[in-house]
Amino acid sequence: MKANNQKQKSKRSMIKKSVTAVMVLNMMYMSALPVVSHLDPTVATFAAGTTTASMNIVGTGSVNPPSLALRSAILIEPSTGQVLLSMNPDEPLPPASMTKMMTEYIVAEQVKQGKLKWTDKVTVNDNAAQSVGSRIFLAKGDQHTVEELYIAMAVGSANDATVALAERVSGTEQDFVKLMNETAQKMGMKNTYFINATGLDRKDMPEAFQPNTDRETVMSARDAAILASNIIKDHPDYKRFTTIQSYKFRPTDKAPIVNYNWMLEANKNITNFKKFAYPGLDGMKTGHTSNAGNCFTGTAERNGMRLISVVMGADSEPHRFTETAKVLNYGFDNFEVKQVVAPKTVVKGVENVPVTKGTETEVPVVTKDAVSFVVPKGASNPKVTFTTNITPASSLVAPLKQGAKVGTITYTYKTDGSDKGQVKTVDLITTTPVEEGGWFRMLFRAIGHFFGELFQGIKNLF
Repeated sequence: MKANNQKQKSKRSMIKKSVTAVMVLNMMYMSALPVVSHLDPTVATFAAGTTTASMNIVGTGSVNPPSLALRSAILIEPSTGQVLLSMNPDEPLPPASMTKMMTEYIVAEQVKQGKLKWTDKVTVNDNAAQSVGSRIFLAKGDQHTVEELYIAMAVGSANDATVALAERVSGTEQDFVKLMNETAQKMGMKNTYFINATGLDRKDMPEAFQPNTDRETVMSARDAAILASNIIKDHPDYKRFTTIQSYKFRPTDKAPIVNYNWMLEANKNITNFKKFAYPGLDGMKTGHTSNAGNCFTGTAERNGMRLISVVMGADSEPHRFTETAKVLNYGFDNFEVKQVVAPKTVVKGVENVPVTKGTETEVPVVTKDAVSFVVPKGASNPKVTFTTNITPASSLVAPLKQGAKVGTITYTYKTDGSDKGQVKTVDLITTTPVEEGGWFRMLFRAIGHFFGELFQGIKNLF
């Protein structure tokens, strides 16, 4: 009996819906105003969320890293940020003249932004003239161009040239230090603190210009790699300076400044340095104080892959370079960068996304950028998985331009036996524009949706 009553109620409900539908239809046709009462059914049923799939990359297993006699070390591939080797990478340690990489970055930024010119003259003040350690013996009142001082800093690690540039940018070295620390924070350098532009210990700075703090400059190996990575990314012309083997600062100087970086590839023809020369190496910065030991941030490129290495606390100049060679060899011998997704790739299962109020109800999408991962050479069955996050249909309202962002896709790469994977997120963008649909098109789309639901309900009764 209850079943019959339920069936009768359902039929009465459907009759009411049919009558209502006719009334609504008449009202819509009689109205002179545009009416959009429902979305396309595709849009209504497509929810924002995630989709997962996987693809195979041919590759190999793990390899043992070299033994290192250092306080700290790291090796990264900068385009992906992947760490390939690390040894105590996050301990804040005295970086010595590797500090100058931040001074180099900021001065290069000033030039890039038009706030400085390489040809601008810099007047030397007391702080620079009184600097000790590695220097080019600047005197108060001397004038040199930004470029001349920059070369002296990058090649000869000149403390006086570095201070002169810092004061040219910010007025005082300590105001420049504030900019250094702010820039470090923006770069994500979490274990770094600067007290000067040079990397000198506080006690070795001119007394009148020592900061009012008992802190010293510190930087972790990871942060040094991050800083070098930003130099490479934002100032790819860094090699114009870092590969200079020697430089005569003044025409009257008896001898030129010799680059402290013995590993430059060009040194393969220099008798004293050829045993340290490393194929593809073109930067970045050495450092040495009694507290820091011997440090070196190096970068080299082979077969299209660039690596950045940092070694801290080596016990001699030659040792920092032989340890760097071991670290870089580990990277180049065992890894390679592979593009796993090309730019403008159609993602299986997410070929189209719904659009509201458009001439079309959906739009085709592709990845905006390429996706690459560092892959062990010869690794077996590594997999790449992806997860999509699509913007809700209610927020994708026409008109949409070609190339409009409609969501993101995150790829994760993990090798066999590895707990952590590499992750890269790129945008999903439209391949064609979508024009705004007219009210008449929206009206009939809404009517079609309404009756589609109605007839589906009637069908389910039988």
